[in-house]
Amino acid sequence: MSKVMLSLMVDVLMILGIALGGFIALVRHMESAGVFFPSRQLAANPSALGLPWEDVYFKARGPVSLNGWFFKNPKARATLIFAHGNAGNIADRLSRVKFFYDLGLSVLIFDYRGYGKSEGKPSENGIYWDGQAAYDYLQSRGDVNMDKIILYGASLGGCVAIDLALKRKAALLIVESSFTSARDMARVHYPFIPSIFIGLKFNSVDKVRHLEVPKLFFHSPQDEIVPYSVGEKLFRAAAQPKQFLKIEGGHNSGCLSPQAIGEFVRLLKLKELV
Repeated sequence: MSKVMLSLMVDVLMILGIALGGFIALVRHMESAGVFFPSRQLAANPSALGLPWEDVYFKARGPVSLNGWFFKNPKARATLIFAHGNAGNIADRLSRVKFFYDLGLSVLIFDYRGYGKSEGKPSENGIYWDGQAAYDYLQSRGDVNMDKIILYGASLGGCVAIDLALKRKAALLIVESSFTSARDMARVHYPFIPSIFIGLKFNSVDKVRHLEVPKLFFHSPQDEIVPYSVGEKLFRAAAQPKQFLKIEGGHNSGCLSPQAIGEFVRLLKLKELV
């Protein structure tokens, strides 16, 4: 091979390498921009619910300071840790907080790093650490029965709740409208990107195989963001005991059906949580 040909091949490989590096950088930017949609502005105040609440702060790995609201139900025999979805902040979930409170639960809802009043910038590992910090905060209070903890995660929060269930003790895990993995979701929304280039994992589908905690999955056939089939796949992968129930409506407007509410209450009573 002549020196000219060799030089040309080296130039081509360098150009391809630069192009590949640029493509990967673009994919990483799209991943972050397409997953996390934090809002700093709190659009509502929990006082509007007329429930007892505390504005709480606690430290997470980083270190960063996280903000949350704790609704202590004086009659509660269980406490629910609420991991919300990828957009907005805790102020956008007050109706669901009241739903759980009215069922007889105390509720801690918290903002991930970069959301609301929480410091930092969101990342996959970061929001997992934030879930652990919320749990550890409750444990540090001294007035919460840690044998009666329910982990609840909606959408992206389902990934947080599932990861947390691997690392901390819980009595019940509830996963609403969540997904199997980042790669599966990329195939849905970015089919033109080869899965090998996806850096985020959110690999809930492998994690649920190892969870012995009782699990309740909710998903709507009308979900326009996380396909119902993806929710079913996550459920099928989960270890027993588990149950899957349909809800109604879109991804961000779904509501629990009377059957789902009834089954949720039945499970709470079965676990002697309320």
